[in-house]
Amino acid sequence: MGTPSNYALRLPASLKQGAEQVAREDGTTLNQFIVSAVAEKLSAMKTADYFTERAQRGDLRSALAFLSRASGQPPAQDDRLPD
Repeated sequence: MGTPSNYALRLPASLKQGAEQVAREDGTTLNQFIVSAVAEKLSAMKTADYFTERAQRGDLRSALAFLSRASGQPPAQDDRLPD
């Protein structure tokens, strides 16, 4: 996880109380809860950026042409939609 670093965090009292309660219910510390929340938010933002960048490289016309072509094989029995 790397070398820990300290940061004086200012939270509104209501957020701190809510975070403490959830951490307690989860059997963890407030610090662990905040670290997990920050990691989760960073991951979500990086994922959104990745898909935005990938979408910009996409070619809609080619994708639609690919999807509209006739396939050579019917779907496997367990892959079929119910009638």
